[in-house]
Amino acid sequence: MIKHETKTYDLEDRTCLFAKNTRSFLKKLPRTISNLEDSKQVARSSGSVGANYIEANESLSKKDFALRIKISRKEAKESKFWFRLIDVGDNRVLEEERKNLTNESEELMKIFSAIMRKSV
Repeated sequence: MIKHETKTYDLEDRTCLFAKNTRSFLKKLPRTISNLEDSKQVARSSGSVGANYIEANESLSKKDFALRIKISRKEAKESKFWFRLIDVGDNRVLEEERKNLTNESEELMKIFSAIMRKSV
């Protein structure tokens, strides 16, 4: 279990919440060509964080576990990149939401990095 803002989260739940919050954020964005394309990318990568973590927990070997954790970290890093590209215009509320999601992707990267170090 992981402590996050005085709450305890299961990492599967936390990664699922990250993907859900991402999707909620994407629904509020201005509909520009670039946002539509970037939204597709971040929707995929944010969901892949949790999906690969679930796969890691069901892995058949230590090597497979390490690979899936690395992929989860990579997808969190990719999500952070796509969040940086999304245009929220002058909307301060959306900018704050994007900042929070970017921070969460950074925290997830750190968590998966720690798991990788400990699993070696």
